[in-house]
Amino acid sequence: MRRIAVLVFPGTNSEDETLRLLRAYGADAELVHWSRGATLSSYDAYVLAGGFAYEDRIRAGAIAARDAMMEPVIDGARRGKLVLGICNGAQILLEAGLVPGTGDLHRPTAAFTRNAPSGRFVCAYVHVKLAIAPERSAISASLPERAVIPAWAAHAEGRLAARDDELGRIADSGQIAFVYSYDDGRTDAAATPNGSALGCAGLINREGNVLAIMPHTERVYPQRSALFESFVKAVAAS
Repeated sequence: MRRIAVLVFPGTNSEDETLRLLRAYGADAELVHWSRGATLSSYDAYVLAGGFAYEDRIRAGAIAARDAMMEPVIDGARRGKLVLGICNGAQILLEAGLVPGTGDLHRPTAAFTRNAPSGRFVCAYVHVKLAIAPERSAISASLPERAVIPAWAAHAEGRLAARDDELGRIADSGQIAFVYSYDDGRTDAAATPNGSALGCAGLINREGNVLAIMPHTERVYPQRSALFESFVKAVAAS
């Protein structure tokens, strides 16, 4: 059976909810704390949970992205392993340069940064809609077209920001994986709680094996997460 590591940095939270949900879908998943980072290369896929790794000092995800624990994750991602980053995990993936993956490692070309217009922490029940063909990413391959998934947005730095030319490249290459929407799939600026460029809730890398998504789909209870189910299926098939 394929093994999934849930990374735990100093300051990570939601790892237990993440682990329970992965296991609910039959995954062989376990928590791997920073003290055991050297074991990560033996895992087949990775999940970076939410929280405030290293207290979000400098910028959200900036220090964790350069932790030695990320080295096997980066190496695995570049070799095609599946990686899912949620909220703070998503910020770490962008800081590491894995997503959108249009520049060098550790030289991010986009960021999830301070919410607009308030600049404050947002905690809101939201919906996100699949904005790519499901098969564009192995992680979303089991979802129906234009799937709408409930989630909780809980972040102060969730707004996608990049230079205009970079946003154009990301959009043109089909890397905006999820956008904020209403429960019926409609989208407009009011559906986006943080001012995120292009209404973006989730980004993939160019190859489609790494997904960075800001809202927590694992926090919707008692519903289950279609995204997690699709991720586990993709790992099993990889």
